[in-house]
Amino acid sequence: MTETNRIEYKRELTDGLEKEIIAFLNYREGGILYIGIDKEGNTYGLVDADSDQLKIKDRLKNNIGPSALGLFDIVSEERDGKNILKIIVASGPEKPYHLKKYGMSEKGCFIRLGSAAEPMPQKMIDELFSKRTRNSISKIKAGRQDLSFSQLKIYYEESGYTLGKAFSKNLELLTEDGAFNYAAYLLADKNNTSIKVAKYSGTTRTDLIESNEYGHECLVKATKQVIDKIAVENRTTTKITSKERQQANLWNPIALREAIINAFVHNDYTNEITPKFEIFTDRIEITSAGGLPEGLSKQEFFEGFSVPRNKELMRIFKDLELVEQLGSGIPRILGHYRKESFSFSDNFLRMTFAVQEDTNETSVKVDDREGNQKGGVIGGAIGSVKGGAIDAAEALTKRQKEVLKLIAANPSITYIEIAEALSINESAVGKHITAIKNKGFLVRKGDTRGYWEINIDKN
Repeated sequence: MTETNRIEYKRELTDGLEKEIIAFLNYREGGILYIGIDKEGNTYGLVDADSDQLKIKDRLKNNIGPSALGLFDIVSEERDGKNILKIIVASGPEKPYHLKKYGMSEKGCFIRLGSAAEPMPQKMIDELFSKRTRNSISKIKAGRQDLSFSQLKIYYEESGYTLGKAFSKNLELLTEDGAFNYAAYLLADKNNTSIKVAKYSGTTRTDLIESNEYGHECLVKATKQVIDKIAVENRTTTKITSKERQQANLWNPIALREAIINAFVHNDYTNEITPKFEIFTDRIEITSAGGLPEGLSKQEFFEGFSVPRNKELMRIFKDLELVEQLGSGIPRILGHYRKESFSFSDNFLRMTFAVQEDTNETSVKVDDREGNQKGGVIGGAIGSVKGGAIDAAEALTKRQKEVLKLIAANPSITYIEIAEALSINESAVGKHITAIKNKGFLVRKGDTRGYWEINIDKN
């Protein structure tokens, strides 16, 4: 694979890193930079990928303006038996991005031309700056400033992070003059943001049979509540045929979860409009405010090019393992539903998922199967002898204890089953299991058909 307008290779970490990232931030499609691969595509690998990853995060955080946090992912990969780093960069909403030490000048601004990063002409710099989005949730001052963030801090602690005193600055929850911005308002313990999940008895909006309201609290908590509510509605149906017993959910759970999170993260909150979730007998509709981000075509949208509308929310949702990596959500949905499931207007984006065809009148509905499975597994684990010992293991985070309890209840449990039970993605499960193994609490016995052995009693 050769370098292209969206792919750049570097054999090692060099002084020119920021220049390449800035060029991708200013490019309408973003891009991907690999470190550990030379210009000819040969893999050289990195001696200390973990150390390089930390250096990259620090450099991109401190040397680029405006802030690029939430606009890049750094993924460690193995190629040809060697460790490399993959930096995924989204097209930024606040162009032109530049090297802080040179400012918005031809020496500080770069743009992607073909397979190279070139200095940006001053005329283009001036034009981009004049178009820069100023009405964003990071720049809007919150209507109230007496905000608290206990819920957000708990979610960070569960993911193994500790928010220090400067968290509001580090998470970009402040305006330029130091006041809480609208992103902070959305993530605060109390706000007036209402999220509705409506259910109708038929295929139209004429007969509303259930209306659930979430929100007025941290947006992360509201997101999780909506995910849980719709997971209950996504019941499993069973169809008895002459040859076998077929089971399926009303909607694909992976695509459904991605669609819900996508609606929350990419919603345009500047007009105080929130995502809407509507359940009909033949479909579910998920509507978010804001059409396609400026400069992004439908084709680019479907191909996974990412232009985060709310980079502050994207960064936090990724920290909390609700989002896997930039640009991965839409391709995941398209793995189960056609492009026709998406409809665009100037002000809204709607995703419509039809009830799966095999869930017809001859099906036997099992409404609480998923809840019973999840509750049974977790409940059984908590009630086990190991459950108490796991709770007492101070070296583990709350989320790691939850993972270990599920394994205690079912030593042959898969990553997918753990992800579904805890409503997190599979890569997050892998990170938690690696951490648990490194702390000496877990050992894998056998290959893919093997099982887990817990060493909780020995620690």
